[in-house]
Amino acid sequence: MIKRIGDAWKIPGLVALMALFPSLAHASEQAVNVPSVAWIIPFVLLLLCIAIVPLKFPHWWESNLNKGLVAGLLALPVAIYFIATDYHRLLHHLHEYLSFIVLLWSLYTISGGIVLRGNLVASPRTNTLFLLVGAIIANLFGTTGASMLLIRPLLRTNQERKHKVHTVIFFIFVVSNVGGCLTPLGDPPLYMGFLQGIPFEWTLALWPEWLAVNGALLVIYYFWDRKAWAKEEVKDIALDVKQATPLAIEGWVNVALIFGIVASIVVSGQVLKIPDPKSSVDPTYASIKAIKAAVPWIRDGVMVGLGLISMAATRKQLRIDNNFNFGAITEVAVLFIGIFITMIPALMLLEFRGSELGVTHPLQYFWVTGALSGFLDNTPTYLAFLSLAKGAFGVDVAAADLIKPEFAEGLGIAIVRAISLGAVFMGAATYIGNGPNFMVKAIAEEKGATQVKMPSFGGYMLYSFGILVPILIVVSVIFFYLAV
Repeated sequence: MIKRIGDAWKIPGLVALMALFPSLAHASEQAVNVPSVAWIIPFVLLLLCIAIVPLKFPHWWESNLNKGLVAGLLALPVAIYFIATDYHRLLHHLHEYLSFIVLLWSLYTISGGIVLRGNLVASPRTNTLFLLVGAIIANLFGTTGASMLLIRPLLRTNQERKHKVHTVIFFIFVVSNVGGCLTPLGDPPLYMGFLQGIPFEWTLALWPEWLAVNGALLVIYYFWDRKAWAKEEVKDIALDVKQATPLAIEGWVNVALIFGIVASIVVSGQVLKIPDPKSSVDPTYASIKAIKAAVPWIRDGVMVGLGLISMAATRKQLRIDNNFNFGAITEVAVLFIGIFITMIPALMLLEFRGSELGVTHPLQYFWVTGALSGFLDNTPTYLAFLSLAKGAFGVDVAAADLIKPEFAEGLGIAIVRAISLGAVFMGAATYIGNGPNFMVKAIAEEKGATQVKMPSFGGYMLYSFGILVPILIVVSVIFFYLAV
């Protein structure tokens, strides 16, 4: 027992990662074409810029042009290096970036054409149901799409109430983060795992952890909101009841288009799972290879087409009512082109020398991945530790080995679960952990009848560390310590 506890909480990988991987400095000497540790510096600098600049220079950072300049300047030397040494790897990561952005753009565009009207009575039961529905549909619309769809109706529902800050915070916890762990559509890190070869349906196996964390958050929220509801003035409650109107959905064509996105991803995944012929002389060899090479492009083309259909088929007024614009998705696009390029050296070092970092237990992977996801961005953090797991095990834990029965019986599958859940769950720890967090905060603070005065960066963390982190401690011990 003592040895297990020591192994579980030994986390030298966190220190090594934050110190620019000094233990990996000699990687280039033992692996062909593996860059030196110095090439990680642009990646670290870009992540630090994303975390710090918005807090220090918020007005300057509002411009997507300025974000693009920062990302471009830091990515340029890395791009030049790989053009000269390994341009195939650079092209591979750029293709992954394209698929990543296509998915986010299509979900963002289509969900922006769905308008949820109405103003329900803001009772604890109603608010809890809002969060529950959001946790479910986040797996189809993505956490970004679900957040943008539901946050304004939730704010309208609660506009007569004075005690509602906690409602927005729990919304960020549940809808913008924790709810989206059951499909690759739910959260960007999981989609990147799908692009790495993890089967689409594999994330459905995360339902016990999804149920445990969401269930705990919803129970805590319900009783918290009951207490807050009791503090409301009688006149405010009466006005809330008087102004209540039923919910109504407009833009139904976009709901059908969302299912089109799901179908395109599922079908592409099934085609890519077709086994390759064992011999190149097999008459089907060339055909199967050609089909598999074309499938990602066809899938991405279908998703772009569905997004364009949404723009053409949705009445302009619906998008106006949603305050829809492409500013948020443009911000993601310009930052992530820099992230995808600058993170290549870090991913290579983790994959080739990751076993030296000493991170071996699922509990370690959960908390190290989660800690960095909360303060950086959860997508590159997920990819970094997925590469670390590959290097540590010497097998591709993200592809065929993940579904082999003999591998599932070992630590490998538990580690992939830990990385996936750490990235998704702990993205809620701060405003900067996941893209929708700041978007929800900004919408809640918009001037008008629905305005909510949100806590500061540190104030929000008091909620996350006081509510979310204790839940995750219990859940991680149950699923990644006692169960392993």
